[in-house]
Amino acid sequence: MDHFSNWVVEFFKTFFLDLWYLISGFFTGIYNLFIGYPIEYYHYLMDKSINFNLIDWILSIGFIIIFILLYVMTWLIIVQLIKRYFRFSKIEFDKMTLLNQMNMLERKVRDATVIHVEGPKLNLNDTKGKPKLATGSRFTKLNLIDDKYKYTVLPTLMTNKDKLSLSEIVTHFINYASSHHNIYYSEKIASTFIAGLATSKILILEGISGTGKTSLPYVFGKFIKNDASIISVQPSWRDRFEMMGYYNEFTKKFNETEFLTSLYDASYRTDINLIVLDEMNLARVEYYFADFLSLLELPNSDEWLIEVVPEQLIGDPMHLKEGQLQIPKNVWFIGTANNDDSTFGITDKVYDRASSIVMNEKAKPFKGQMLDRINISYDYLDELFKTAYKEHEISNKNLVALEKLDEFISETFQITFGNRIMNQLYKFIPIYVACGRSEIEGIDYIIARKIIRKFETLNLPFLKNELETLLQLFDQLFGKNQLKESKDMILKFIKQI
Repeated sequence: MDHFSNWVVEFFKTFFLDLWYLISGFFTGIYNLFIGYPIEYYHYLMDKSINFNLIDWILSIGFIIIFILLYVMTWLIIVQLIKRYFRFSKIEFDKMTLLNQMNMLERKVRDATVIHVEGPKLNLNDTKGKPKLATGSRFTKLNLIDDKYKYTVLPTLMTNKDKLSLSEIVTHFINYASSHHNIYYSEKIASTFIAGLATSKILILEGISGTGKTSLPYVFGKFIKNDASIISVQPSWRDRFEMMGYYNEFTKKFNETEFLTSLYDASYRTDINLIVLDEMNLARVEYYFADFLSLLELPNSDEWLIEVVPEQLIGDPMHLKEGQLQIPKNVWFIGTANNDDSTFGITDKVYDRASSIVMNEKAKPFKGQMLDRINISYDYLDELFKTAYKEHEISNKNLVALEKLDEFISETFQITFGNRIMNQLYKFIPIYVACGRSEIEGIDYIIARKIIRKFETLNLPFLKNELETLLQLFDQLFGKNQLKESKDMILKFIKQI
């Protein structure tokens, strides 16, 4: 203990001494540059000028004049640049402050002249009985959302009965879906859905038609008392403007889509918000959703800024900052996909960034308990996820097995887990286990959906022996009768050869 204390004392002594040298050295340099060195320069000139002739003195005086001019000009430029920087910063700050004040004033004027209507929650697509907006506003629906929330974020009020564990959320949800909607989901599907929320902001529900892909987020939205926004993807979508909307130069209004209004509405809420892109592969996902794919990978959510308009104007919605809207952390994008000839294939760029759930079978009907819906905030769910990460870390045995499996697949099939897939695995498995499922079952899901799925692009007729060797390696690393989903996919490939 004494040795440690001595080391800590010496460490801080050295640290603060070095810090003092840095600060004192800076101010010493300033002093020498303006006061100390000019005096030394003068004495140095006097010493050297003893033997100067007339020409030497003329050249010296000319050099001194030129040097002084350059010296003064350099400092004038530096001072001007500093002044210009602070002047520009102040102008920009004043500009944003003025715009915000004018926005608030414009809204107060609108509130003073509005026709107040008592009734249920506003329907943004219904123009009857709505407050009339100021004629200068280019956003109609988004400003109505500002008015609906009175510019204040809506808190999520949770009672003790709402504070469930992850496994309890799974149980309550499948019972609620059965008893209230006559829709049935297995514990595995519900657990995969919850773990998918922890893994990525993008989920893909795929499979044959009629298995409840769209119903899953719809019923879950009902369960958490915040209806999911279901957006029908159009085959004509080629870029984000058809999904997000665009400014119409002819009408001088912004064409606000349902996707944009749902995204903006979530910025005022603190609960879970689901935006469903129904039949997302009717158009090319990597085209219209490209900006979101890139932004949602950034580790800092403050950088999730999507441009709506090039600049901010008076009357624009309150949560648009310099024409940009920050994608709220409490939003998840859920795409449903049918695998048939009428749709586009979903590329690896999309799959690698998303959590995918295959829904090719309907769950068996059962009589669920009559359980109430719950309120759940984003912060509470996020805290459940963080707790699960600590309590259910992947076992060292399975990590070693995954490393060996990665080496074999990489060398044999030129497909690797990569950092992105490994990060998703570290997030998915603990949540899946906390939902009441097994670790090996979660590993099977990741291997099947993230790795084995990519084998479809390989020249499989020449890889039959390698596939059979991989099946044997599964048994060696994880035990027999494990990784059932991954094995079934490989056996299907072998049968097709």
